Parts: sequence; structure tokens; C-alpha cells
Amino acid sequence: MEKIYIAFLIAVSVAYLSTPFVIKLANRVGAIDVPKDSRRVHTVPIPRLGGIAIFIGFMVAVLTTVKMDTRLISVLAGAVIIVTMGYFDDIKPLSAKVKLLVQIVAAVFVMYGGVLVVRVTNPMHLIFGDARQSIELGMWAYPLTMVWIVGVTNAINLIDGLDGLAAGISTISALTLAAVASFTGDLYIVTLAAILAGSTIGFLPYNFNPAKIFMGDTGSLLLGYMLAVISIMGVLKSAAALSILIPIFAIGLPIFDTLMAIIRRGLSGKSFMEADKGHLHHKLLDIGLSQKQAVLTLYSISAVLGFGAVVLVEATLKVAIVLVIAVFFLASMGVRYLGHTEPKTSDSNIEV
Repeated sequence: MEKIYIAFLIAVSVAYLSTPFVIKLANRVGAIDVPKDSRRVHTVPIPRLGGIAIFIGFMVAVLTTVKMDTRLISVLAGAVIIVTMGYFDDIKPLSAKVKLLVQIVAAVFVMYGGVLVVRVTNPMHLIFGDARQSIELGMWAYPLTMVWIVGVTNAINLIDGLDGLAAGISTISALTLAAVASFTGDLYIVTLAAILAGSTIGFLPYNFNPAKIFMGDTGSLLLGYMLAVISIMGVLKSAAALSILIPIFAIGLPIFDTLMAIIRRGLSGKSFMEADKGHLHHKLLDIGLSQKQAVLTLYSISAVLGFGAVVLVEATLKVAIVLVIAVFFLASMGVRYLGHTEPKTSDSNIEV
């Protein structure tokens, strides 16, 4: 455990110390978010590229504390691909199709290294107890892994709409995955998740409202990618009866927000890639919360879901069913309430 603490502290320190240099780099290369329309909440130009600091903190900690193998090399190669694409996108926005293609390439690298969702929980086993506990996916492992990685990567990107929001949510999700892995005795995954959380925590003081720098796509896509991959390497690759629910709870808020965006844009005839103002953080701003209040509210919801994920590690079927029903009920009530809110002001929304 001492090695894990050291890895965590290295990630925090390196990310924190490197962020001021990244701010200078962003200003030098022109990676600046200029508030040129009413959808942005900041009123002065803010540098992007903060994800570079997160990436440096993560890489330094991993390379100095974690033993390399084929699997980890493939994961880091995918991370380099994601960050490189994010760097250019933060300077001059790339098309959605190009970004999707690059994410697919990164996922292919990961799968080539052996990181796959190889099995899923068998619902018949949960209900009747007389069937196989899990279903081996075979060749279906590849498309399912692809969908998971690309989906979670974009989920974090979509929720990156307020100062400190994506960084804090990702930190909570990473710490949740670390806690779950500690219960299953997988110290390798605990270390990776702790390093990811540490690198994000080191960046957060510069990103929390009022932000001195945004993480940009460099950061949000990297965090989503790493959360997806770590969950596959740990929880989703295990044979635990409720393994499929654990990462869904751990990364629950971004996943829920993304699913709602898909449904919302589909019903309105819009493309999924088309930005709108219907995300959870928009709705909280619409009911009159400040940026900090909205962010802290979403932190709290994410923490509750994270606690639920930890509970599911040792939960019985009855407890799991009650937990899922409770979350579904509360989410439905929240959607119904927020769905009837009207914007308080016209400039309290942003584009995501």
C-alpha cells in the first residue's frame, strides 16, 4: 500500500507543478477559449490544454512506480494517441468524425494489448441461480469493448461544461474504481486508478471556479478513455456476479447525462454531435444555482453513485435490486423536475 500512496503523491505533485507551464504553453500556441457568444459562462479568454498537465502527472507516476507489460504499454499508447489528437483539437477544433476515428484507433491499440470485456453477468443466474454466472462474449468482446471505451470517453467530454466539473467527477470515479479494486484485492488496478485520481487532483486547484485553465478535449477525452480502460482491466474483466453494474455506477453521472443527451437530441431530430443546453449542469444553472453550487451538487450525486458501486461489490441480489430501483426512481424524479425548469437568465448556459 505504501507504493500506492507514493504513486498517488507523485501524480498529484507533478500535475500541480506542471500546470503553470502548460498555461504558458497554451498561451504561446493559441489554445485559448475566447468567450465569443452568450453560451459561455466565462467573460475573459481562458487557456485550454490543461489535460497536458494531467497526462504528464499520470505518465510520470506510472513510469516510475508501475511495472510495464504488454497490456499497460497498449493502454499508454492509446493514451498518447488521445492526448495528441486533443492537443491539436484544442488549438484548432477538429471535426467530430476525425475525433471519433482517432478514439477508435486508440481502442484498437488497447484491445490488441489484451484489454477486453470478455464476459458479462448472466441475468438468468441472478434471477434463478441455476444458470452460468457469466456469459463469455467470444468475438462479441471486440465490438462491446469498442462501444464501452468510445462511449465513456465521450461521456466525460460531454459533461465538461463548468469549471472543475469533469475533473472532480473523474476524480470521484477513479477513487471509486480504486476502492472497488481494493475490495477484490487487485492492487495493480488500485495503483492505476489512484494515479489517475492523483493527476486530476493536482490539476483541479487551477481548474476550479474561477478557472485559470480549462482541461480542454486533451483532458476530458484522456480522463474518459482511462476510466473506461481501467474499469475493463479491473471490474468488467472479473467474474463477479454484479460486475456489469459496478462501473456503470462508478461512472454513472456522465453515462446518464450522455444517454439523456442521445435521447433528447434524437427526439428533437438533432445530430448527437450537435451541442445543446440540456445537460444536467445547464439545468442546475437554469434553476438559479451558481457555478460552484452546481458543480458541488453534481460532485455529491457522483459520490453517492460511487458509494453504491462499492456496496455492489459484496451486495446480495436483493440489495442490488433495491439499489438499482432506488437510483432509477431518484433519477426519474430528477429528470421530471429539471425537465420542467425554465432558464433564469439567457447567459447562464454554455455550449458543450
